[in-house]
Amino acid sequence: MTVALTVPHAAPGRRPAPGGSDCSLEPLRQLTTTVPREYVHRSTITEVFLTDWRGTGPGAWTVTAQWPRAHSFYAPAHGMHDPVMLAETVRQTAILLSHVGHDVPLGHPAIWGRLQYSVTPTALALTGAPADLELHVTDHDIVRRAGRLSTMRQMLRIVRDGRYLGSVEGTLSCHTPAVYRRLRGEYADLELALARRLPLPEAVDPALVGRDRATDVVLAPASGRDRWQLRVDTTHPVLFDHPVDHVPGMLMVEAARQAAYAATGPAPSLAAAMDCSFLRYAELDAPCWVRTEAAGRDSAGLPRVAVTVEQHGRPVFTATVTSAPVG
Repeated sequence: MTVALTVPHAAPGRRPAPGGSDCSLEPLRQLTTTVPREYVHRSTITEVFLTDWRGTGPGAWTVTAQWPRAHSFYAPAHGMHDPVMLAETVRQTAILLSHVGHDVPLGHPAIWGRLQYSVTPTALALTGAPADLELHVTDHDIVRRAGRLSTMRQMLRIVRDGRYLGSVEGTLSCHTPAVYRRLRGEYADLELALARRLPLPEAVDPALVGRDRATDVVLAPASGRDRWQLRVDTTHPVLFDHPVDHVPGMLMVEAARQAAYAATGPAPSLAAAMDCSFLRYAELDAPCWVRTEAAGRDSAGLPRVAVTVEQHGRPVFTATVTSAPVG
């Protein structure tokens, strides 16, 4: 069953004062809160990074966001915010705009096709306050079926406190629940998919992949050089913020980051750029294998690593990660 919800966003500019009198107040819409969690497909309110949106023209938007100075998973390191938090922020932005800008009903799955980002590392520096972001978004190549959004490409320019932070390009597809069930077949049965999930393998040494805790490691040892098994912990409070019937896209992005870190180590680095393609669903009932190979250097001389995730001998996800030294 699909339930359509109407969530009020803009608050009135005046409200009665205690005791029944009326007084002028700062417009409530100028106060900062997060957008409704339902609009970004999160169940945990503290995992919502977006704070507002507004249309700026045909197919153009400005979305605001805030990054905390500390986070349980996207933790800062070496005095810098985690650039992969940008990928999650963009994921939330695309889903938000599908609902508020393109009238996709709540409860309709949204699937990534491609995500490409590049950041300026110095713009990630921690300060004494949270990072306030503006994401300037334009929609392109919009395809509608039966009057509903089917696919679109978005380009984003991200500004932090008035300073350029990075750019992103991504594609998104939206499906009705009925279409999703047809695409997924028996794997659309969430209870069955979770019942079939593989046992969780042991993590590699967290230091190998730039992590502090084994619970945040998404790679497990495997035979062969530069090869790992994908570690899919369906109880992880961030990567599995809510139960899903397949490996989430952000877990794949994290796997690419960790694999590239391991391939370019032991010196610490950050994922200054990624170009990710989500090729097919990765299921919970069969192992995924992660492998890396060197992919040359970018125009600034930074090393690039090609990451491939395979299941049943076929690629399900690929990424090219550009690593910048830190520390």
